Amino acid sequence: MLHAAAWTDVDGAESDPAGAEQVNVEGTRNVAALGARLVYFSTDYVFDGTKRHPYVESDQPRPLSVYARTKLEGEREVREGWIVRSSWLFGWTGTNFVRTMLRLGEERDEVGVVADQVGCPTYVGHLAEATREVLSLPAGVWHLAAEGECSWAEFARAIFEEAGVDCRVREITTEELARPAPRPAYSVLRSERENAPRLPHWREGLRACLERL
Repeated sequence: MLHAAAWTDVDGAESDPAGAEQVNVEGTRNVAALGARLVYFSTDYVFDGTKRHPYVESDQPRPLSVYARTKLEGEREVREGWIVRSSWLFGWTGTNFVRTMLRLGEERDEVGVVADQVGCPTYVGHLAEATREVLSLPAGVWHLAAEGECSWAEFARAIFEEAGVDCRVREITTEELARPAPRPAYSVLRSERENAPRLPHWREGLRACLERL
């Protein structure tokens, strides 16, 4: 069973921790209680971002936000199955960074984007393929994220470049953005597990996503 339902409003969780816990923890507990083997999708945000090289499965989580804490607690509800941690997900539907940047790029000449957070943007199509592969491997925690790493500002520039949008990116700091929830400054994921699926580079994922928009 694939369990991808989650409270993903990172900032909103700070003002409604009970709501985030109900969805991310109690919801997962209810799904796990069905008894089926589970694939639970988790997040790079379970780490605090103090490392300066990629996080692997054996690294100790230390969540900074309500969202991250409830996702980690959700992981602990999974008794039998796979916990798939991924990073900075984007796709051709829904609300995500790529679609937001494309909209803002059409509306403005310049956007301010955070340059002091680094991760590995992961295309959901590639994550789906890797998840299929991991189902043939032992259960447990798996890090499945795109190859490469970049800041949000670098990702935004790549989006405009690949999409042919004439919009400048002005680099700002996390402090300037002043969002309610703290984010890890560095949350690149890599797997230390044998035979772990390898996802394509995030640039390849971006091109594949733009082709579907």
